Amino acid sequence: MEFSKLLLSLIILQSLFSSRASSSDHMYNVGDEVPFFVNKVGPLNNPSETYQYYEIPFCLPDKVLPKKESLGEVLNGDRLTNSLYMLKFKLDNTDAALCQKKINQNDIAKFRNAIAMDYYFQMYYDDLPLWGFIGKVEDNSWSMDGKAPTYFLFKHIQFNALHNNNQIIEIHAFSDPNSAVDITDDVDLDITFTYSVFWNETSTPFKSRMNRYLRASLLPVHQKIHWFSCVNSVVIIVLLFGLLAFLFMQNLRNDLRRNTGGDEEENKEIGWKCIQNDVFRCPLSMPLFCAALGTGAQLLTLVLVLFALAFTGILYPQSRGALSTSIITVYTLTSAVAGYTSASFYSQFAKTGWERSVFLAGTLFLGPFIFIAFTLNLVAAYFGTTAALPFGTIFVLVIAHMVIGIPLLALGGLRGCNFRPEFQESHTNRKFSREVPPSTWYCRIPGQMFIAGLLPFSAIVMELHQLYASIWGYKIFTLPGILFITFMILVLVTAVLSILLTYFQLTVEDPDWWWRSFLRGGSVGIFMFLYSFYFYSKSSMSGFMQTVFYFGYSASMCYAFFLMLGTVSFYTSLTFVRRIYHAVKSE
Repeated sequence: MEFSKLLLSLIILQSLFSSRASSSDHMYNVGDEVPFFVNKVGPLNNPSETYQYYEIPFCLPDKVLPKKESLGEVLNGDRLTNSLYMLKFKLDNTDAALCQKKINQNDIAKFRNAIAMDYYFQMYYDDLPLWGFIGKVEDNSWSMDGKAPTYFLFKHIQFNALHNNNQIIEIHAFSDPNSAVDITDDVDLDITFTYSVFWNETSTPFKSRMNRYLRASLLPVHQKIHWFSCVNSVVIIVLLFGLLAFLFMQNLRNDLRRNTGGDEEENKEIGWKCIQNDVFRCPLSMPLFCAALGTGAQLLTLVLVLFALAFTGILYPQSRGALSTSIITVYTLTSAVAGYTSASFYSQFAKTGWERSVFLAGTLFLGPFIFIAFTLNLVAAYFGTTAALPFGTIFVLVIAHMVIGIPLLALGGLRGCNFRPEFQESHTNRKFSREVPPSTWYCRIPGQMFIAGLLPFSAIVMELHQLYASIWGYKIFTLPGILFITFMILVLVTAVLSILLTYFQLTVEDPDWWWRSFLRGGSVGIFMFLYSFYFYSKSSMSGFMQTVFYFGYSASMCYAFFLMLGTVSFYTSLTFVRRIYHAVKSE
């Protein structure tokens, strides 16, 4: 019942934050004016480095009127404003004059720099995005005279629009290379910018008009890559789990048989049974440990809710602003999960002090993320990009967290403290004094973190590449089912390896498995972050601003996976440890 209320609240907030270019029903009569907005420009290879459209000296209207934007549009770096383009519904127009503009040497330098860096522009027509390039460069290095590159500015754009009855279905923008002006030299120019629009009819229904943005990702070759990655991961898991399960069950069965079939002296020699009085003792830094579990549970709930929204069609790949809004909304609403999980687990061991664990749960992820986001916002503001959040947006986010997030965190903590489950095993708070025998490399923390991180990472690396390409490029991830299967494979591999490595640790009479099980699962996030360096080296991203944005937000994402998978790993190990020691007591 509570989850239904949470989901209903999320849907209501999502509908309030949804981004549309027009409040109408997108139905027009012949000759009607259709909303046309220019948005932003930026280097093709640096997706985070975008600037307002009129930072480049294009034709300006008499009065620049910014569109009132939703939260998702602002978070996505969109800055929609009015323009001089007049594309009336179903009316063709050939070589219409946009403006006649005198370009001085300073404007020439701006255009030339933008063309050299492969700047693109983005516009919206009836809520349909369209893109085009500002100009082109002709490389003359092959010629005998060794001339410098020649820069051409496109001065004509052709719009091809498709309609179905009285609704717009599709639109394309083509920068005409045959209508370009040479701006290589620093001389003043008088340029007349023009545009054309041509209308044609299509049978595509209005509800399917966004599908064209998915066609590149739905090509058979791309689908084969996704399915091959999924099948490859499943085969690796089956072979790995078969081998590990056989070895593991053989050793565990032998241990249990020795426990029931031998004398008392022989039973004492079995490693993991010798520490049954110490294996459930409280870990060090208990408030921090419980806070990590609470934050991981919150982030895991966030991911699962996002998948549910994607499957129900509320989230769709064409609107990244909606994704940002959903992440913030769901994270705020799931603060109660963090408070409840941390307080309920802490209260099983101590009657007081749970408030500290709840406070840490509210800051363990959000604190570092706010620091990174604030630093990146300063960098974006310094460079003047649209990624810089306005003060009003920051104020709204802070107020929303204070009014909704913090109270939910506190309420979750109170409920977790008052309705905590009883810890099923005896435990103690005394310091551990048993001397742990020397162990092999795979029973030590570095070795276990390496194994527990490498194997799950190897199972998802192909899909991880596609995810990075979607976040930091222009690929659209259109198969949430494949992404969900990959995520479940990641969780499954992490859980099974956690059980296996916990057992190996207990066999060498080392009862400090609490923190180690968490670190084992979280090590996958470390491998993901290391992979981000490889992805960056193979990409075409460059510049200080794009670099710090890439590594800053990649670190935040990998840190979130560290906490999520660490929580999964610990709870899996806890269930396993309880079961095997319960079996010993039963025998």
